[in-house]
Amino acid sequence: MAETFKIDPAHSSIGFTVKHMMVTTVRGRFGEFAGTVELPDGDPTQARAEFTIQAASIDTGVAQRDEHLRSADFFDAAQHPELSYRSSEIHALGGDRYRADGELTIRGVTKPISLEIELGERVRDPWGNDRVGLEVRGKLNRKAWGLNWNQALEAGGMLVSEEVKLEIEAAMVLNQAQAEVAA
Repeated sequence: MAETFKIDPAHSSIGFTVKHMMVTTVRGRFGEFAGTVELPDGDPTQARAEFTIQAASIDTGVAQRDEHLRSADFFDAAQHPELSYRSSEIHALGGDRYRADGELTIRGVTKPISLEIELGERVRDPWGNDRVGLEVRGKLNRKAWGLNWNQALEAGGMLVSEEVKLEIEAAMVLNQAQAEVAA
């Protein structure tokens, strides 16, 4: 029987890093997201994951930069309000490490992406819900999804790197009522 875990947004973060002016690393995160992981028979290699992120919820700590990232130069949040991910295959890498192959959609462009996952232990919280943590890492070339804006630097190089590193810490929760039905 399959169990469906939902992301706990209060105890999760979906973030990224990107090089700025080839010198510093800028960190950002999204404040609004939802997602589920369906786990058939407790087998992580059979899991199916789906996540959505609200593009307008981007936060880098600099309001002017966030507005630029929401604009048509980057996410075009007005026309493409959601980013989405759907897994297609999960591969065991040994221990509690896995690779999820799937599709990421940004600005209406869908491309394959692989993400490295470290699966935490399953625990019961004080409210009777089963929880599991996921640490997810990946990287992508933003231009593949149409995030092309950039500016050349006088000394050479570009203002924003093409490579974006993804950093996700997710607390996934199985409601106790669902766990009792599955038992």
